[in-house]
Amino acid sequence: MKLGIVGLPNVGKSTLFNAISNAGAQAANYPFCTIEPNIGTVTVPDSRLDWLADYYSPKKYTPATIEFVDIAGLVRGASKGEGLGNKFLENIRQCDAIIHVVRCFDSTEIIHVDGSVDPVRDIETVNYELLLSDIEILSRRIEKTSKAAKGDKTLAAELEFLNRLNDFLNAGNNARAFEVSESEAELFNDIPLLSAKPVIYAANISEDDLMDGVENSYVDQVREYAAKDGSGVVVICAKTEEEIAGYDLAEKKAFLEDLGIEYSGLEKLIQEGYSLLGLISFLTGGADEVRAWTIKKGTKAPQAAGKIHSDFERGFIRAEIVPFETLKELGSMQACKEKGLIRSEGKDYVMKDGDVTLFRFNV
Repeated sequence: MKLGIVGLPNVGKSTLFNAISNAGAQAANYPFCTIEPNIGTVTVPDSRLDWLADYYSPKKYTPATIEFVDIAGLVRGASKGEGLGNKFLENIRQCDAIIHVVRCFDSTEIIHVDGSVDPVRDIETVNYELLLSDIEILSRRIEKTSKAAKGDKTLAAELEFLNRLNDFLNAGNNARAFEVSESEAELFNDIPLLSAKPVIYAANISEDDLMDGVENSYVDQVREYAAKDGSGVVVICAKTEEEIAGYDLAEKKAFLEDLGIEYSGLEKLIQEGYSLLGLISFLTGGADEVRAWTIKKGTKAPQAAGKIHSDFERGFIRAEIVPFETLKELGSMQACKEKGLIRSEGKDYVMKDGDVTLFRFNV
């Protein structure tokens, strides 16, 4: 999973990136501090995998990972090449989803590119540029398809779909809100539309608001906008996240507990990212390795096996599965086996989050 961190200049993008990746990206109080995208790969915290590691004492421990990309700040006119527009838009295109950092704090020390704090205006500035880029891409696709359709009548349905989508975007709607039938899904997914990507709005609040446990009116505006947009919201304080990034797990946990916070900003972004993209993890374990594997919800056992190796899918026989919570409760695989709780599942089994799995195959 690759998540692109976007937003206007000086909203806290690079500060948040530093916090969640410890990559040390440059952060400063002026536009275009980030020019080339900084990339950081972070492991997905998973207490279930930690338990399996204690149980198996494996030679190798491999958690799931997420790639975060800190993308240059966007300005009005990016879709026409203003600022670092073209580079910015292409970098977003490579990501699975967008973390849109929105400034939700006042400060006389940190310059806002538009001179004042207005979360909805800032969101719409970025979204408008993505939409303009999409309309331009779609216009070129329509022009090409129109020419081809004159000699190929089978393209009439495709052209009708493209024109309908174009009307929808020109009305100011994001592509992710466009209703697509099952037969149209492949065509829709083939068009690299930026406004079709899932979005998590990261409402960046001040340290004072975090300490006070306050969600200010700016955050309320972001939540209201996201609800209409069908997007996720995570409230974070990028500055605090950066400060505690160097803490060990025990220190970080103690700090968050003192604030009455259950999860760090990174954990909340990961949870929301998995939910937004419809992802789950199944687990494998043994003396050689314990590992978490990320798959889409609805993935069947043979295709999950294929994540490990193509031979596993090609020669799939069955999957031996026990839910993690069952294994943890009984304490051992042997105990699960004695109680008949290790299930044998075939090709039609749909994988569940936390399935501890052994695949049987023959090639």
